Amino acid sequence: MKQRGCINLRSARDSEARRLYALIAANLEEGHLLPRTHSELKLHASRFVVATRGRRIVGCAELATLGPHVAEVRSLAVDARERGKGVGTLIVDELRRRARSEGFEKLCAFTHAPAYFIQMGFSIVPHTWVLEKLTTDCIKCPLFRTCGQYAMVVPLDSPYDVDRAPADVVRYA
Repeated sequence: MKQRGCINLRSARDSEARRLYALIAANLEEGHLLPRTHSELKLHASRFVVATRGRRIVGCAELATLGPHVAEVRSLAVDARERGKGVGTLIVDELRRRARSEGFEKLCAFTHAPAYFIQMGFSIVPHTWVLEKLTTDCIKCPLFRTCGQYAMVVPLDSPYDVDRAPADVVRYA
């Protein structure tokens, strides 16, 4: 039996798209994320890692493929009651581990909070260094050139230890 306070990391299920949407929408209202549609989340649910505590989803993020060598941490959202407990870092570490095992060379994130990603080994880079993101998403976005997000990149062969999860974290496929 798992402890009540244990964080579980696993892939999201299609049936959880509505819960992902609610979590992302709550963070969107705070100005942290770009909008996602429910149908988009249902289509891509299997690319999301969710953090659960008991039956409750307390965080999520998508590992989005931008090209053969680049993946993105997309829609990282943590329930307001769980912030400051390392849930987001656990999710990013898991996405990083998955990206590395899938053969990607670098992981990127676009964020309004660069310090959060810097503490995980990411570096701020010019947006043009992530052309895959610009040509895939940015040019179609209504906030193109005005979103204020920082482009962040981490090479997946960096010395950062991605298997530093505490003992009370359980991973599922």
